[in-house]
Amino acid sequence: MKELIRRLLKELGEDPHREGLEQTPERVEKALRYLTSGYDRDLREVLNDAIFVEDYDEMVIVKDIDLFSLCEHHLLPFFGKCHIAYIPERKIIGLSKLARLVEVFSRRLQVQERLTTQIAHTLQEALEPKGVAVVIEALHLCMVMRGVEKQNSKAVTSAMLGVFQENPGTRAEFMELIKPRGSVI
Repeated sequence: MKELIRRLLKELGEDPHREGLEQTPERVEKALRYLTSGYDRDLREVLNDAIFVEDYDEMVIVKDIDLFSLCEHHLLPFFGKCHIAYIPERKIIGLSKLARLVEVFSRRLQVQERLTTQIAHTLQEALEPKGVAVVIEALHLCMVMRGVEKQNSKAVTSAMLGVFQENPGTRAEFMELIKPRGSVI
Protein backbone atom coordinates (compact mmCIF):
# COMPACT_ATOMS: atom_id res chain seq x y z
CA MET A 1 0.00 0.00 0.00
CA LYS A 2 2.86 2.37 0.77
CA GLU A 3 4.10 2.20 -2.81
CA LEU A 4 0.59 2.97 -4.10
CA ILE A 5 0.47 6.07 -1.88
CA ARG A 6 3.90 7.19 -3.16
CA ARG A 7 2.67 6.79 -6.74
CA LEU A 8 -0.53 8.66 -5.89
CA LEU A 9 1.49 11.56 -4.47
CA LYS A 10 3.53 11.66 -7.70
CA GLU A 11 0.32 11.63 -9.79
CA LEU A 12 -0.91 14.61 -7.78
CA GLY A 13 2.27 16.51 -8.70
CA GLU A 14 4.02 16.08 -5.37
CA ASP A 15 7.46 14.81 -4.46
CA PRO A 16 6.94 11.88 -2.08
CA HIS A 17 10.56 12.26 -0.90
CA ARG A 18 10.12 15.82 0.30
CA GLU A 19 10.49 16.17 4.07
CA GLY A 20 6.81 16.69 4.88
CA LEU A 21 5.72 13.72 2.75
CA GLU A 22 8.44 11.15 3.50
CA GLN A 23 6.38 9.37 6.17
CA THR A 24 3.00 10.00 4.52
CA PRO A 25 2.69 6.60 2.84
CA GLU A 26 3.18 4.82 6.19
CA ARG A 27 0.77 7.17 7.97
CA VAL A 28 -1.89 6.83 5.25
CA GLU A 29 -1.62 3.04 5.30
CA LYS A 30 -1.97 2.96 9.08
CA ALA A 31 -4.94 5.34 8.96
CA LEU A 32 -6.73 3.40 6.21
CA ARG A 33 -6.23 0.09 8.00
CA TYR A 34 -7.75 1.61 11.16
CA LEU A 35 -10.62 3.30 9.30
CA THR A 36 -11.53 0.01 7.61
CA SER A 37 -10.89 -2.28 10.60
CA GLY A 38 -14.58 -3.26 10.67
CA TYR A 39 -13.92 -5.86 7.99
CA ASP A 40 -11.81 -7.80 10.50
CA ARG A 41 -14.43 -7.88 13.25
CA ASP A 42 -16.65 -10.91 13.85
CA LEU A 43 -20.18 -9.74 14.66
CA ARG A 44 -20.89 -12.85 16.75
CA GLU A 45 -17.90 -12.00 18.90
CA VAL A 46 -19.06 -8.41 19.28
CA LEU A 47 -22.66 -9.26 20.25
CA ASN A 48 -23.15 -12.73 21.64
CA ASP A 49 -21.45 -12.49 25.01
CA ALA A 50 -23.78 -9.65 25.95
CA ILE A 51 -27.24 -10.99 25.02
CA PHE A 52 -29.36 -11.76 28.07
CA VAL A 53 -32.82 -13.13 28.77
CA GLU A 54 -34.84 -10.49 30.60
CA ASP A 55 -38.54 -9.91 31.20
CA TYR A 56 -38.61 -6.40 29.76
CA ASP A 57 -40.79 -5.30 26.86
CA GLU A 58 -40.54 -1.51 26.68
CA MET A 59 -38.51 0.54 24.22
CA VAL A 60 -34.75 0.64 24.74
CA ILE A 61 -32.97 3.58 23.10
CA VAL A 62 -29.34 4.56 22.82
CA LYS A 63 -29.04 7.86 21.03
CA ASP A 64 -26.27 10.17 19.87
CA ILE A 65 -23.77 7.38 19.17
CA ASP A 66 -20.88 9.08 17.38
CA LEU A 67 -19.97 7.53 14.06
CA PHE A 68 -17.16 8.09 11.58
CA SER A 69 -16.96 6.30 8.25
CA LEU A 70 -15.53 6.58 4.74
CA CYS A 71 -17.78 7.12 1.74
CA GLU A 72 -17.10 4.31 -0.69
CA HIS A 73 -17.61 6.61 -3.67
CA HIS A 74 -14.89 9.17 -2.86
CA LEU A 75 -13.01 7.70 0.13
CA LEU A 76 -13.86 10.87 2.02
CA PRO A 77 -15.16 10.84 5.59
CA PHE A 78 -18.73 11.15 6.70
CA PHE A 79 -19.60 11.52 10.35
CA GLY A 80 -22.54 12.11 12.61
CA LYS A 81 -24.85 10.48 15.12
CA CYS A 82 -26.68 7.18 15.19
CA HIS A 83 -29.84 6.58 17.23
CA ILE A 84 -30.94 2.99 17.90
CA ALA A 85 -34.07 1.60 19.53
CA TYR A 86 -35.51 -1.85 19.98
CA ILE A 87 -38.43 -3.38 21.82
CA PRO A 88 -37.31 -6.65 23.41
CA GLU A 89 -39.05 -9.98 23.10
CA ARG A 90 -37.29 -11.64 26.06
CA LYS A 91 -33.74 -10.79 24.90
CA ILE A 92 -31.80 -7.64 25.69
CA ILE A 93 -28.27 -6.65 24.80
CA GLY A 94 -25.62 -4.77 26.75
CA LEU A 95 -26.02 -1.10 25.83
CA SER A 96 -22.36 -0.62 24.94
CA LYS A 97 -22.73 -3.36 22.32
CA LEU A 98 -25.03 -1.08 20.33
CA ALA A 99 -22.20 1.45 20.04
CA ARG A 100 -19.79 -1.35 19.13
CA LEU A 101 -22.15 -2.54 16.40
CA VAL A 102 -22.20 0.97 14.92
CA GLU A 103 -18.41 1.00 15.06
CA VAL A 104 -18.02 -2.36 13.28
CA PHE A 105 -20.16 -1.33 10.31
CA SER A 106 -18.93 2.27 10.15
CA ARG A 107 -15.28 1.12 10.01
CA ARG A 108 -15.86 -0.15 6.46
CA LEU A 109 -16.20 1.63 3.15
CA GLN A 110 -19.86 2.61 3.27
CA VAL A 111 -22.88 4.43 2.03
CA GLN A 112 -25.07 5.78 4.78
CA GLU A 113 -28.15 3.94 3.55
CA ARG A 114 -26.47 0.52 3.79
CA LEU A 115 -24.88 1.36 7.14
CA THR A 116 -28.34 2.14 8.55
CA THR A 117 -29.92 -1.11 7.36
CA GLN A 118 -26.94 -3.27 8.35
CA ILE A 119 -27.23 -2.09 11.94
CA ALA A 120 -31.00 -2.63 12.01
CA HIS A 121 -30.98 -6.07 10.39
CA THR A 122 -28.11 -7.32 12.56
CA LEU A 123 -30.01 -6.37 15.73
CA GLN A 124 -33.20 -7.91 14.38
CA GLU A 125 -31.42 -11.21 13.70
CA ALA A 126 -29.48 -11.27 16.99
CA LEU A 127 -32.31 -10.33 19.37
CA GLU A 128 -35.51 -11.25 17.50
CA PRO A 129 -37.22 -8.23 19.12
CA LYS A 130 -40.69 -6.86 18.45
CA GLY A 131 -38.99 -4.15 16.40
CA VAL A 132 -35.82 -2.20 15.67
CA ALA A 133 -35.38 1.43 14.66
CA VAL A 134 -32.18 3.10 13.47
CA VAL A 135 -31.75 6.72 12.42
CA ILE A 136 -28.44 8.16 11.25
CA GLU A 137 -27.75 11.87 10.74
CA ALA A 138 -24.42 12.55 9.04
CA LEU A 139 -22.36 15.23 7.37
CA HIS A 140 -20.58 14.01 4.23
CA LEU A 141 -17.32 15.69 3.30
CA CYS A 142 -17.87 14.67 -0.34
CA MET A 143 -20.80 17.15 -0.30
CA VAL A 144 -19.05 19.76 1.82
CA MET A 145 -15.58 19.91 0.27
CA ARG A 146 -16.31 19.11 -3.37
CA GLY A 147 -19.23 18.78 -5.73
CA VAL A 148 -22.14 20.89 -4.50
CA GLU A 149 -20.13 22.29 -1.54
CA LYS A 150 -23.11 22.62 0.81
CA GLN A 151 -21.50 23.06 4.22
CA ASN A 152 -24.57 22.56 6.42
CA SER A 153 -26.32 19.71 4.61
CA LYS A 154 -26.95 16.61 6.70
CA ALA A 155 -28.13 13.31 5.32
CA VAL A 156 -30.73 11.51 7.43
CA THR A 157 -31.51 7.83 6.89
CA SER A 158 -33.76 5.46 8.79
CA ALA A 159 -34.53 1.77 8.99
CA MET A 160 -37.72 0.73 10.76
CA LEU A 161 -38.43 -2.95 11.34
CA GLY A 162 -41.29 -4.77 13.08
CA VAL A 163 -43.53 -2.60 15.25
CA PHE A 164 -41.58 0.52 14.32
CA GLN A 165 -42.63 -0.03 10.71
CA GLU A 166 -46.13 -1.34 11.44
CA ASN A 167 -47.24 1.02 14.22
CA PRO A 168 -47.14 4.79 13.51
CA GLY A 169 -47.45 5.53 17.24
CA THR A 170 -44.37 3.48 18.13
CA ARG A 171 -42.41 5.14 15.35
CA ALA A 172 -43.58 8.60 16.47
CA GLU A 173 -42.59 7.88 20.09
CA PHE A 174 -39.08 6.91 18.97
CA MET A 175 -38.73 9.97 16.75
CA GLU A 176 -39.90 12.24 19.60
CA LEU A 177 -37.44 10.66 22.05
CA ILE A 178 -34.41 11.16 19.79
CA LYS A 179 -35.09 14.85 19.18
CA PRO A 180 -32.29 17.07 20.50
CA ARG A 181 -33.09 18.67 23.82
CA GLY A 182 -31.38 19.74 27.01
CA SER A 183 -29.36 17.17 28.89
CA VAL A 184 -31.16 14.97 31.42
CA ILE A 185 -27.95 14.19 33.25
